[in-house]
Amino acid sequence: MAGTNQIPERLINFRVYRDGNDLLGTANVTLPSIEAMTDTVSGAGIAGEVETPVLGHFSSITVTIQFRTIDSDLTSLGAQQAHALDIRGSQQVYDASLGTYKTVPVKVAIRGVPKTLNLGSFEPGSTTDSEVEMEVNYLKIDVSGKTKIEIDKMNYICRIGDVDYLESVRSDLGLA
Repeated sequence: MAGTNQIPERLINFRVYRDGNDLLGTANVTLPSIEAMTDTVSGAGIAGEVETPVLGHFSSITVTIQFRTIDSDLTSLGAQQAHALDIRGSQQVYDASLGTYKTVPVKVAIRGVPKTLNLGSFEPGSTTDSEVEMEVNYLKIDVSGKTKIEIDKMNYICRIGDVDYLESVRSDLGLA
């Protein structure tokens, strides 16, 4: 049966765009870690304590973009305003049943503001490894054109798969 045994292997390559079309000359991107905000629940009926997530709420989410040198792309991302970034990649997938390779697009859309501008270091004949760290207010991950995760902290959206965990909260708050 064709296409039933898909093995994701690696990211072939990626590019970073600002405002949808301006290519940034980046070397590396450290993607966000998503950590739910939690609180401890204890009391009658619970044997001890349980850390439970606050529905649809997350701790600080950051992305780090590392540049080879100090340039205008790095310094412009230091502006104290929201920046819209698209990180577009091509992932390699092996189809074990057919013995063929294919590519799958992955897109990470981020809207964030700079937290840290690290200029790196000067060493003759070396990269400066300059970087900007941004606080992410909006995160959307698409794989093969399908949205897998969408977190919009300012608009009470938390979609993971096909479920929006904040839909009822928006309704409860009179936002829907």
